[in-house]
Amino acid sequence: MRWEGGERGGGVEDRRGLGGGVAAGGGLVGLVLAAAGYLFFGIDPSTTQQVVSQFGPATAQQEGTVGTPEDQAGLFVDVVGENVNDVWAEKLNGYRKPNVVIYTQGTPTGCGYGQAAMGPFYCPSDQTIYLDLNFWQEMETQLGASGADFARAYVIAHEFGHHVQTLTGASQQAEESQQRARSEGEGNRYSVALELQADCYAGVWAANAAQVGNGQVVVEAGDIEEGLRTASAIGDDTLQQRGGGRVSPESFTHGSSAQRMEWLQRGYQSGDPATCDTFAAM
Repeated sequence: MRWEGGERGGGVEDRRGLGGGVAAGGGLVGLVLAAAGYLFFGIDPSTTQQVVSQFGPATAQQEGTVGTPEDQAGLFVDVVGENVNDVWAEKLNGYRKPNVVIYTQGTPTGCGYGQAAMGPFYCPSDQTIYLDLNFWQEMETQLGASGADFARAYVIAHEFGHHVQTLTGASQQAEESQQRARSEGEGNRYSVALELQADCYAGVWAANAAQVGNGQVVVEAGDIEEGLRTASAIGDDTLQQRGGGRVSPESFTHGSSAQRMEWLQRGYQSGDPATCDTFAAM
């Protein structure tokens, strides 16, 4: 994946080094495996408020430096995020950029106190994407995901997908449906639909990245395969097996490995968000 020449957005808030608690429950890997993937790879917008608050109450809002980070990892977030914004500005009328915060270990959010153990997540209350960049290494070394640039961009684009769902009202509609659900398994189906749609939206971004970026952000041959490898590594069934438990489809909240790969690829092959109606496929 080529990205170094891409446009810089200059809107990333860098809170790294401002403090934050140690992740509860043995860190990222312990929590992810114990929860069988519930928190991994972005919490769906309908449950963020509830789950983040379990890590502790919100404290005084930290304020970091807003701009383009100078280090390579922070610059990557800025360039990829701006490219994703450009795609959605073309695809969605009235699109508004989310806020993006990079942090270390933990930080206050509009949904409560967020910690790195949760993985990247989107908070609908403040329309902000939160990323602890140490997550990239954990994703690769502990969970078998790809360490390629595109795999990391897929994570970022997935969280932007949750922002799109907030703007379109899809996340609010899913939350209302979950509240009416007659069982936990039925409610989880709406969570899965949200997550798979965000995967599909990540594919839509990848298909349009070069066009909106004047060829400066380019998904190259082999990149999608790295994304599919990551999608496979973080399916609910794969994470449940890794945790030593029984594969329980009714408890899935993000979708199986096969589903995640399917919807990422569907978005990439079409380049059209209209093909990402995962709710119709429920």
